[in-house]
Amino acid sequence: MAQTMLPANTFAGQVAVITGGGTGIGFGIASMLAQLGAKVVLASRNPEHLHAAEERLRAEHRSVFSVPTDVRQPEAVDGLFDRVLAELGQVDILINAAAGNFIADTEKLSVNGWNSVVQSVLNGTFYCSRRAGLAMIKVGRGGKILSVVASYAWTGGPRTVHSVAAKAGVVALTRSLAVEWAAHGIRVNAVCPGPTDTEGARPLWQDSEARTRILAKIPVGRFGTVEEVAQAATYLVSPYADFINGEVLVIDGGEWLGKGLTS
Repeated sequence: MAQTMLPANTFAGQVAVITGGGTGIGFGIASMLAQLGAKVVLASRNPEHLHAAEERLRAEHRSVFSVPTDVRQPEAVDGLFDRVLAELGQVDILINAAAGNFIADTEKLSVNGWNSVVQSVLNGTFYCSRRAGLAMIKVGRGGKILSVVASYAWTGGPRTVHSVAAKAGVVALTRSLAVEWAAHGIRVNAVCPGPTDTEGARPLWQDSEARTRILAKIPVGRFGTVEEVAQAATYLVSPYADFINGEVLVIDGGEWLGKGLTS
């Protein structure tokens, strides 16, 4: 059980939907929300990941259930939120952590490859945010939406142009919804993790040369942890951050700033 910076039961009585919640950062955020009292709904395309994640949280006596969901499909997203509202009656928090990415030279990137990532990252975030927002507006007591982005949304990222464009769209979506939906008591923010030690990311630095190269770009000299991202995410969707809206919180040890002539 992770130590939390927020008081116990900060999210008691609240329902949190986490896409991409079966593994990695999504699961880390879901786990901390559950630990702080939220009823958690995990959504992911991979039923095996979902089942394992649900079992882990149930073993800790957390309130959780999972719904296999492909966020690229608006009908699937509708099904997710229909079930959540039918069984729990409300949506208070949405975490958009579902994503997809791969390395490809742009001149070799296929239309299908482009669409696959853009549909997961940008379209999926919109579909889920729209349905969550509609539910929050209908109930009339506000809510919180938080998306996971990446700093190459504003710096650019060669060989990941599909993900770059999609994440940049999510940043723009975040800031637009933050202004538009504030009148409904809905806050919309994002977190931007840098290199984070997750099972999915570790293959990127499994050899010592790659590890050294990546660490050299991070001024604090280490990788981030899922717990650090989860602490920041839970703060941003908590009542303690009620005056933060439309913000993108970078958690990368200074990586995107570069090291200039000191490197």
